[in-house]
Amino acid sequence: MARKVGSSGAETAQKLRQSALTLFAKDGYAAVSMRAIAAKTGVQAGAIYNHFPNKQDLLKDLMVVHMETLLAAWEEVDIESLGPAAQLESFVRFHVRYHLRRSKELFISYMELRSLEEAAFCEVRALRREYEAIPRTILERGKADWSFSLVEPDVTAMAIIAALNGISFWYKESGRLSVSEIEDIYIALAGRMAGQIKKEVSDV
Repeated sequence: MARKVGSSGAETAQKLRQSALTLFAKDGYAAVSMRAIAAKTGVQAGAIYNHFPNKQDLLKDLMVVHMETLLAAWEEVDIESLGPAAQLESFVRFHVRYHLRRSKELFISYMELRSLEEAAFCEVRALRREYEAIPRTILERGKADWSFSLVEPDVTAMAIIAALNGISFWYKESGRLSVSEIEDIYIALAGRMAGQIKKEVSDV
């Protein structure tokens, strides 16, 4: 069966995204040209502009898709019936498992945010704030029902996310700790950051 033109175009666009992702993560956004992205993908230099008007548009696409996919994945996690401590555990496990498979996307979403022009920066920042609100809301619930003893849920939420993001920079599959063991360590650390004062049985 002949491949549809639309399908072929979508496949090329996805290959361009993957090439850009790899090059941006390796060399940095500023050092990578559209010609280099096209060459890595195996397409003519001019063909890349049929999919992305410029390099800035490609960077924005990578960041927006990453954040939208992340938020959609979290929507599939059901924590409503859990208490705050178990909700925090669920968030930690989700964040670790999701980002260890997407370390390049995570790296670019933080290290290259400064490279976005203002309108794109604001769009990505809004999506990031939506995600950052997840642990903050959990912490606020825990503070309200005395599961947690903390003063600033917002600052604590940012500290937890920063700690979790750091895993992607040092984790190796060949390391002595399994992903589950790393999750358990970070769950304990997050609990300490939150001032967890009431133990819950987790259903995770």
